[in-house]
Amino acid sequence: MNYWLFKSEPSVFSFDALKAKGKDGTQWDGVRNYAARNNMKAMAVGDLGFFYHSNEGLDIVGIAEVCAPAHQDTTTEDPRWECVDIRAVREVPNPPTLEEVKANPKLKEMALVRLGRLSVQPVTPAEWKEVCRMGGLDPAP
Repeated sequence: MNYWLFKSEPSVFSFDALKAKGKDGTQWDGVRNYAARNNMKAMAVGDLGFFYHSNEGLDIVGIAEVCAPAHQDTTTEDPRWECVDIRAVREVPNPPTLEEVKANPKLKEMALVRLGRLSVQPVTPAEWKEVCRMGGLDPAP
């Protein structure tokens, strides 16, 4: 299993909106960055990802699961853009803030710290475990 982080502005699409989509989830569409797209192409069904509220909140609020592999993004006819489908798994009890993540020496190499603008990022197993611990999910799912 691999781990990821999905960023979204809560005023555009929040974790509550993802939860409302139910077990079928929704496509993570509209991504127009090659690195983020390539990250989605590398995902497998069952991979887990943090759901990060950007711009408003700046915290990791939930865990999502990839529920469909990469496929054509239906918001464009351009075949270069693919996306995965994700569904909500659970909320993070104590959402770690970006400030807390940046202050944690165990997370100094995390993409969220180094590549702040990338909307779909990889997360290492060690980072996953540490962020889950910080968020009150111990043991990590």
